[in-house]
Amino acid sequence: MTATGPTATTEPAAPAAESVAPQPAPEATPPRTPLIARAAAEFVGTAALVAVVVGSGIQATELTRDVGLQLLANSLATVFGLGVLITLLGPVSGAHFNPVVTLAEWWTARRGGAGVTLREAAVYVPAQVVGATAGAVLADAMFGEPLVKWSTHDRSAGHLLLGEVVATAGLILLIFGLARTDRLRFAPVAVASYIGAAYWFTSSTSFANPAVTIGRAVTDTFAGIAPGSVAAFIGMQLVGAVVGLALVVLIFMPGRAASEQPVA
Repeated sequence: MTATGPTATTEPAAPAAESVAPQPAPEATPPRTPLIARAAAEFVGTAALVAVVVGSGIQATELTRDVGLQLLANSLATVFGLGVLITLLGPVSGAHFNPVVTLAEWWTARRGGAGVTLREAAVYVPAQVVGATAGAVLADAMFGEPLVKWSTHDRSAGHLLLGEVVATAGLILLIFGLARTDRLRFAPVAVASYIGAAYWFTSSTSFANPAVTIGRAVTDTFAGIAPGSVAAFIGMQLVGAVVGLALVVLIFMPGRAASEQPVA
């Protein structure tokens, strides 16, 4: 019988074995991207991010002596560059580009949930650090600067370290809050916007990333950080990550989203 009624002729029924095509199991999920591809995405993404940060800083200092305009140019380039990189590479590796994000995801997934395994984190983090260093070298090369020159920009003051705690805690709260509420599709805009804002509302201009911190130590330009300031910055970023995860647990408690839904 067709959709319009019985036909004029009758055809033999198809064999039972051929009458229903095999269907994939409902719970089947597509295979994950190979780890080497994800590591490459983390390397390229982190390198490109640092190249944007360092390169735009060099360009800004060549175009104007106004420090406010330099920071504005640097922050705008970072916002646009980061948004593009997350959009492009997010489907491959998750677009972490940041060891604290990778470690926070591993920590939240360590009991079998979604996220990177310890083995994957052990591959991601070195790829991010090497990528960040390569990005700084690339930016220096594009602008005719020494390829590797330790920064003399001291950032060891206590208020700057507090700024790093705040910047990193906010970043982790944003990313994992989006994940808890199933809104990671907004990550390219949300994360880039947060970093752009944090350039201005934190005293440290929001590094919030150990790999980027290490990469920016090898360039003695606008975006650089003295090697002597790196360890303290990374320590405060790790503290910020812990604070951010604690805020995620506190604010996005299991069942809270459902209980807060308005009654129709």
